[in-house]
Amino acid sequence: MTTSDLVSALLESIGMTDPHGLSDNTARIEVHENRVVGIKLVPGLKVEAEEGDDGVAAVISVEAGKRLEKPVHICFGVLPEDGKQHIDLDIRIEENAYASFLAHCTFPNAVDVLHTMTAAIEVEPGAHYAYFERHVHGQHGGIVVAPEARVIVHENAEFTTEFELIKGRAGKIKFDYETICHDRSVVEMTARINGRADDTIEIHERARLIGEEARAALISHIALRDEARADIFNDIIALGDRARGHVDCKEIVLDRAVAKAIPMVEVRNPTAHITHEAAIGSVDSKQLQTLLSRGLTEDEATDLIIEGLLSKKARWTNE
Repeated sequence: MTTSDLVSALLESIGMTDPHGLSDNTARIEVHENRVVGIKLVPGLKVEAEEGDDGVAAVISVEAGKRLEKPVHICFGVLPEDGKQHIDLDIRIEENAYASFLAHCTFPNAVDVLHTMTAAIEVEPGAHYAYFERHVHGQHGGIVVAPEARVIVHENAEFTTEFELIKGRAGKIKFDYETICHDRSVVEMTARINGRADDTIEIHERARLIGEEARAALISHIALRDEARADIFNDIIALGDRARGHVDCKEIVLDRAVAKAIPMVEVRNPTAHITHEAAIGSVDSKQLQTLLSRGLTEDEATDLIIEGLLSKKARWTNE
């Protein structure tokens, strides 16, 4: 398959039937297995990528003061039923720069696929970095997704990340994210995942609020059916003056699924304030009865409630 064919197949697997549908001023990067098959830059964005036997290493930076008007589109994927992909990222958003990235990770035929990522991310003073990750998986559950990220968010900077499984079974998902938050920085990490059959989901997210008025929100919304299992570990440690944080974990459990949530909040400064909320159980009975009264079957009503949990973006403020 040619490079052009691979790019077309990757984009088609995420529902982008026209591979040229991205405008000329949209930056994009496509990686199939451990091969870079497409790259297009815009002013202010620098990418250096190197292919190796054990994966792709990429250094990505946004120049100081630059504002990327459109999200950078990234597509990581493995199209065959089996394969491995490792991505090693070094990302730097320079001072007062603004950038958002829309990453599609696609494994539509996965029977035995491993996708791993290690990332070192630095958001410099006054910069803004948003990373929205959308996953397309197959129906076999034969995918292992294991990203690790270490993030430094400097003063007056913002870091936002969202993970969403938009198609297919979760398979095995294991996150390990850690952020260091400096003065007046803002961090929000959100995961929305639907697990079924024997899927397993494990999330470890940590935020260390070392700066004054640093803020962080760790949000996990998970739905589980059949024999699926989820273990959620969300930690916030507040050291800075007037630091604020919130942990929000909601899990719907059906059938024989198992859910565990362990929010850990630690305050080492009397002016800081951290809150947490964890709710695990079946669908809300009042919501269910309301939908049943409107003519939906129990399965239809349950699906609709789960869809609401996974699609509604949680909101958090510092109030």
